[in-house]
Amino acid sequence: MADTKPIFTIPQLHWMQRADLGIAGFFLCVIIMLVMPLPPVLIDLSIAINLTLAVMIILTVTYVVKATEFSVFPSLLLITTLFRLSIEVATCKLILLGQGEGIGIVKTFGTFVVGGNIVVGIIVFIILTVIQLLVIVRGTIRVSEVAARFTLDAMPGRQMAIDADLNAGYITEKEASEKRVEIRKEADFYGSMDGATKFVQGDVIAGIIITVINIVAGLGIGIGMRGESMGTAFANYTTYTVGAALAAQIPAFLISVSTGLLVSRTASDHNLGTDVVHQMTSSPKILWFATGILAFFMLTPVPKIPLFIMMCGMGALAYIMTGALKLSEQKAHEEKKQDERERLKKPESVAELLQMDQMELEVGYGLIPFIDPEQGGDLIDRVTIIRRQLALDLGIIVPPIRIRDNIQLRPNGYSIKIRGLEVGKGELKLDKFLAMGPQGSQVESLKGEETKEPIFGVTAYWIGTAEREKAEAAGYTVADSVSIVATHVTELIRKNACDLLGRQEVQTLVDTLKQNYPAVVNELIPALLSLGELQKVLHCLLIEGVSIRDLLTIFETLADWAPRTKDIIFLSEKVRQSLARHISKQYQSEDGILSVITIDPQLEEKIAASIKTGPEGEQLSLDPGILQKILVSVQEIVRSAAKQRPVILCSARTRRHVKTLMLRILPTIGVISYNEIGSDAQVRSVGTVNAN
Repeated sequence: MADTKPIFTIPQLHWMQRADLGIAGFFLCVIIMLVMPLPPVLIDLSIAINLTLAVMIILTVTYVVKATEFSVFPSLLLITTLFRLSIEVATCKLILLGQGEGIGIVKTFGTFVVGGNIVVGIIVFIILTVIQLLVIVRGTIRVSEVAARFTLDAMPGRQMAIDADLNAGYITEKEASEKRVEIRKEADFYGSMDGATKFVQGDVIAGIIITVINIVAGLGIGIGMRGESMGTAFANYTTYTVGAALAAQIPAFLISVSTGLLVSRTASDHNLGTDVVHQMTSSPKILWFATGILAFFMLTPVPKIPLFIMMCGMGALAYIMTGALKLSEQKAHEEKKQDERERLKKPESVAELLQMDQMELEVGYGLIPFIDPEQGGDLIDRVTIIRRQLALDLGIIVPPIRIRDNIQLRPNGYSIKIRGLEVGKGELKLDKFLAMGPQGSQVESLKGEETKEPIFGVTAYWIGTAEREKAEAAGYTVADSVSIVATHVTELIRKNACDLLGRQEVQTLVDTLKQNYPAVVNELIPALLSLGELQKVLHCLLIEGVSIRDLLTIFETLADWAPRTKDIIFLSEKVRQSLARHISKQYQSEDGILSVITIDPQLEEKIAASIKTGPEGEQLSLDPGILQKILVSVQEIVRSAAKQRPVILCSARTRRHVKTLMLRILPTIGVISYNEIGSDAQVRSVGTVNAN
């Protein structure tokens, strides 16, 4: 490919690269103006340059987005102040030498600008000076001090935030370096501005002193040395002095305003003009209110024409902005719909559809008040508490539960899903309470609609508020609708805890334990057990409702036995024995009594002898008749001792097989071995299972 050359060049670049020589020449000119008298034409040129610089500075300030974009401003402030003072000194020389009439700009400011009235000129000069000194300069100094202090105080924190983002990988090293340079520039800029604003204050004071000296010295020279009359001397010297003062103060005023604008500039993405117009006209309501206020003032005796013009202007602007706002909202809505359509067309949208929530709670539209906090619903807060409590009880990280409405459900119905599959559902009555009691219990005075409790399937009654106290007095458990949903979610999480513990969740548990016990984790994972094998052990515990919160004990036990075997069932039983105190505590009453159902020793020997080991592991091959007798015996004992919440106690050899057998008729009953009884438990037998 042939080399290409730019068609146009920028000839200014050559002399702009030599700007350092211009600055040096400028300071030389300042020295000359301070020492040597200059002809009036050069004074006029200097005053014009000073006024031009002031206009350029204030326009530059209005167009910068960030204050640091005009980083040379503090130095430029000193340069312009020095240049203006040198002009005032050079002008003072010519006025006192009687050559003030030759300075055209000074003469114009002294005669035409003030209307030929010296007193008016003095008053205008005093007003400009007071405004500049007491309002603009004082405010600018204060803002500069505050900005410098806050910028310097925030600098260490901002540096630490950059380091944190860099360590987290949010930004690159180059971006971090650029941000550090930006912070340093801001600190240097506001620190310099804090001192540079004093130049403006000193410039104003110096202008006042020079003006007074010009008038007093001019009167002395005119009357004492030139023999002029008092009136003639006052008219001549005062006119030129006021003209020179105004010619200097107007550029100084512009630069003071520029300083105030720059130091008070807040963070933004646009220049000053754009921000002012956008923020003041962004709300049509304000413009309509302003129009109404102007219309109200039209009823007063003030002149109508100016108010009418402004009212029409504000009304027209309000009308235009209202239409523009509606158009912008409509356009944004259309763009959102278009983006949604484009998103659905993309292949990635299919992948998004494949994402599945771990847990979902769908409700009918009639239950939305339970969800919406603005309508007094606290179901979301209840779910948050449930997740925290189950994390303490089970030792697992319960995933976030997505709650949303589903119009396909009945208005007062709800559905609980785990990984897209429905595991529970129910229907509520918002204005009633659910009264639940022991099966078969009934109170004649209790007026309610009979139903099935959605959690455990027991008989329950929907009752009104008036019947609540009667039901509670009769021994019924009374719950409101939100409590029913919360309890249902809790029980389903307990029941399906193993399905919620995936490998990623196991990895999170491992990482958390490793922070405090790295030696234990490193010994077990992955040297002895893989993450998948650890997951299976934890699943075996959760299936039977054993908490895995004591993860340290679980890891230490596995580290002891995993070198001998990788049998998941064997390892799970050994872990259960290590968690004996936790397991027995789970079934103990408040006074420490553990109610157990024992198995006849001869029957237990038959069960142990019926355990056969095959390719798929151990299997129980017991005679069906004996199995039936065992199940009937257990049911009778549990029915007679239901209030004591008994568990089945057997040997470690037969425990797992007895639990598998009980899953057919009593899935919630606990089955523990003798090795799983805590030292503080008081064992009390409530019956013995036999096959006679």
